[in-house]
Amino acid sequence: MNLEGSHLLYAPRDRVWAAFNDPAVLARCTPGCERLDPIGPDEYEAVLKVGIAAVKGTYKGKLGITEKTPPVGYTLKVEGSGAPGFVRGEGHLTFEEQGGNTLVTVKGETQVGGLIAAVGQRLLGSATRMLLDQFFSAMEQEISQNASKTEPL
Repeated sequence: MNLEGSHLLYAPRDRVWAAFNDPAVLARCTPGCERLDPIGPDEYEAVLKVGIAAVKGTYKGKLGITEKTPPVGYTLKVEGSGAPGFVRGEGHLTFEEQGGNTLVTVKGETQVGGLIAAVGQRLLGSATRMLLDQFFSAMEQEISQNASKTEPL
């Protein structure tokens, strides 16, 4: 399944870049994230509780950030599995300065298997877009709440 989307965040690119590279911020903003623990440079173990339609479950997996080009973009690789099935994916995120704001664009591809794949491609695509919207809304709040603080995210 292909994944594409973009979101304008009302903050300068360096601040958005910092947020997208802070594991604590990523954990707080990712829907269903229960844990995001570092296991190496730009590598994390994650536990997420996610439900799509009647298929709900806990997924354990790994997340890695590669091909970093600060503050322009990076590649995010994920893999996880749980009782409802598995997910593997890779996406490229770009951060484009736009008049003091930042346009974040995501382009990627995911593979799913097991019960989660049985919900159907259309429903899965809708659920993925919904989770992505929730993530960006949370990231927007996170960035705006910390805008007046001087310490890094």
